[in-house]
Amino acid sequence: MLTLRHSKFAAYMAALVVGLGLVQLAASVLFYQSIDRQTLRNDHARRIAELLVVSERLYLLAPGQTPETMSTSFLSASVSQNPRVVQGQLNGDLSEIASEIERWEPGLAGKALRLARVPNETGRDDLIGSIRLPDNRWLNFRSLDISSMWPVAARAIVLTIVSTTMLILAGLILLHRLARPLRSLANAADAIGDGKQIAIDERGPRDLRGLASAMNLMQSRIAGLLREQAQSFEAISHDLRTPLSRQKVVAELLEDPELSAMLVENVDEMEGLLASLQQFLRAQHLTAQAELIDLTSLVRAAIEPFGESVSLRHQDELLVTTFVEPLRISLAVLLENALQYGRRAEIAFGRTEQGRWIILIEDDGPGLPEEHFQDVLDPFFRLDQARSRNTKGFGLGIPTAHRLMTRFNGGLSFGKSASGGLRVIVTVPTPRP
Repeated sequence: MLTLRHSKFAAYMAALVVGLGLVQLAASVLFYQSIDRQTLRNDHARRIAELLVVSERLYLLAPGQTPETMSTSFLSASVSQNPRVVQGQLNGDLSEIASEIERWEPGLAGKALRLARVPNETGRDDLIGSIRLPDNRWLNFRSLDISSMWPVAARAIVLTIVSTTMLILAGLILLHRLARPLRSLANAADAIGDGKQIAIDERGPRDLRGLASAMNLMQSRIAGLLREQAQSFEAISHDLRTPLSRQKVVAELLEDPELSAMLVENVDEMEGLLASLQQFLRAQHLTAQAELIDLTSLVRAAIEPFGESVSLRHQDELLVTTFVEPLRISLAVLLENALQYGRRAEIAFGRTEQGRWIILIEDDGPGLPEEHFQDVLDPFFRLDQARSRNTKGFGLGIPTAHRLMTRFNGGLSFGKSASGGLRVIVTVPTPRP
């Protein structure tokens, strides 16, 4: 169940990441599409003005370094005897660009700036220009067309995507670190629900540390209460056995056979109740380690005390990793229950849709109404009117098996046998993945 929840969470997070990326991309495109072309042109004019002024000054200091030093991927500069642009009248946007250049660098106003447009290999127009240097040579420049927002926008979009991705990855890493204590708490909660005690690592944010500490304290208190309960009942059982034994001795000495038999029967019933209660309480804190066994051999050993009353259909070896003691106790109490209400029982093996092994126990008794399948899991529940025989059960066998199966990752369910009796389906307990 936890794995399924984690898979859904991962899918939600992946969808969130993709969604954020698409939203960020769309927002970037819309933003750069909304940039005013005048803003781009002003920035273009500023860069050209800076190029011209700095190049002129650099030329006076180191004439041979001007082209290499000042040229960029968008602006290239060179010095020659002749201007690249012949004298002509500036009109349209060229006049506006020239005005913007002079506005940025007023010292260029008397330099006879020449501008023109020439097509490039992409079909767009580059801006070229010339300006006279103090030694009557010409500083020529060429500026790539940036009237389109796409070269700039593409860079900005790529940068945005990269930065957004890095931020999202950082967020996911942080989320993973924060979620680790939550996963630990979830796993611990599942284990506690199965009756296990597990130490929770008290790490993470302060609130989670406080929760982990509280859960550890709760587990300690519950374990202490269960131990006290078991110890108290053990002591009571021990103290009760002595007077019960005396009553049995006295009953056997009575001269009235009928009265003697009745008293002995009552003492036996009391001893059986004490044994059932002890077994039920021990199921709450029983510990076991999973081991590889032959399931057929384990079942064969479980039915041996019942002689010919219980038969096993399957005889081949079945190697299964399971918890031996909880499964052995569960089979014993379930077989006792089956033979209390029926004369014979039959055991078979099967597999679930998930591939787990199951043990089917069918009796030939009166069966159990489907509406009471859940009720029989409660301690001391009995439905003698549904099973006509006057049985001596205490309503603890099935609850004991159910508690053990739940604690050790097994299962217990019910159905109707082929003969009309009760079918008990035991999902063999296995270690959690």
